[in-house]
Amino acid sequence: MATKTIARPTTPVASEDNAQDPADLLENTLSQLEALLWVCHGENADWCSGDGPRQLDNLLWLAADLARKAGELFQLSEMARRAALETGG
Repeated sequence: MATKTIARPTTPVASEDNAQDPADLLENTLSQLEALLWVCHGENADWCSGDGPRQLDNLLWLAADLARKAGELFQLSEMARRAALETGG
């Protein structure tokens, strides 16, 4: 049986402006969602063998993506706040 290919960027993506194939983005998101649901279901989850290590890796990947996006949003909100203060708005 063939193993699943997960299309991950080789380096962290700096911003959402970088063009990425929609099929790759969908595959990434589905892999992360599958890992999240696997954790939520939790019954008979073996993190040390079978699909466990792959799912744990995908879950950590999801957490890293969310942290990166939150950091980018914070930077954008700070730039907007500073611009508003400079213009008196």
